[in-house]
Amino acid sequence: MNDKCPFAALDVTGQDLHGEAARLREQGPAVLVELPGGVKAWSINRYEVIRELLMDRRVTKNARKHWPAFIKGEIPPDWEMISWVAMDNMVTAYGKDHVRLRKLVGRAFTQRRADALRPQVVALSTKLLDDLGATPPGEVVDLRERFAYPLPAMLVASLIGMSEAALAACSKVIDMMVHTNVSPEEAQAVLRGWRAAMADLIESKRRTPGEDITTDLIAAREEDGSRLSEAELADTIFAILGAGSETTINFFDNAITALLSRPGQLQLLRTGGVTWDDVIDEVLRVESPLAHLPLRYAVEDIELDGVTIPQGDPILVNYAAAGRDPALHGGTADEFDLARGDKTHLSFGYGPHYCLGAGIARMVATIGLSMLFERFPDLSLAVPVTELKRLPTFIMNGHQTLPVRLTAHAR
Repeated sequence: MNDKCPFAALDVTGQDLHGEAARLREQGPAVLVELPGGVKAWSINRYEVIRELLMDRRVTKNARKHWPAFIKGEIPPDWEMISWVAMDNMVTAYGKDHVRLRKLVGRAFTQRRADALRPQVVALSTKLLDDLGATPPGEVVDLRERFAYPLPAMLVASLIGMSEAALAACSKVIDMMVHTNVSPEEAQAVLRGWRAAMADLIESKRRTPGEDITTDLIAAREEDGSRLSEAELADTIFAILGAGSETTINFFDNAITALLSRPGQLQLLRTGGVTWDDVIDEVLRVESPLAHLPLRYAVEDIELDGVTIPQGDPILVNYAAAGRDPALHGGTADEFDLARGDKTHLSFGYGPHYCLGAGIARMVATIGLSMLFERFPDLSLAVPVTELKRLPTFIMNGHQTLPVRLTAHAR
């Protein structure tokens, strides 16, 4: 590590994600920061630099091959963020291994499966909205718990063939995994918990195959006959579950919050001035549900406008910072504006790791949001937006709860 570079400790509670990103962006193209456990990494907060590194072959996500501290055992097994770097799947693979795994996993994300999912999205949204409809007029409900959370979580569980009971148990593990203020003991429990849950799911699908992604991945073969290893299989399924649920949960949270706290923008949508596609892209630009995705590593020394990231050093990409970069969107980069022409963002990634489920995520977002606002046209926040409590993490961008009133007070 080059200790002469600027240095800052990231707020592990993530209470000022955007302000912190702006300050780091001003310091340079890459800034040395401290993660939980005293681990140092290079924080990247500028749009052009992020896009460049996401395409750079000198950048890897494989800690087992390219992070010397991890390889040498200097990163303890109870490190607070161990689950993010110990995985062996498509997300963390490099080079030929990544191409092989992405090809195998990509076969499970067929258009047929996406088309079959649409009626499920409508049916589940209808059920959740019907349940909400029984709320007495004016009563406060937590829309994150009652709608934003169960809709994507149950849909992704269905995609991988996981039962509701298994999902309920695994959801606690996923929630804890994204919190970056956990203790070492909790970090170990998280790692054991999700690996046990995936092992149980895989075993059940070997006994009783179904029409789901887990069954498809168990059977998937490359042209040469090779399959996913047991570790790759378990870690890939968990990555699909986590990425497909947590990011979409926070997207719904942020989209609903943005619209309800800006009546003019909501009215523009209702009068047809903009579309739900505009809402999706502007929310992803201004409030990316995924802030940081740990970690990447320099395969060799990387020069960035006078700053050198040494070979083997960890890199922390800030997706939430990319869409708010003034160099890309000017002086209004921080403003939520559905009518803006350029809504460029990197919330689905870029390059070889671009999200395979982006199309499905957009479909779920469009159906879920449109049905919610049609069913409850008087929907309103129950507290000032400034009083919403943020999740205790710098990985995800969302709120702990989303208190709303579905209708006005009863007269």
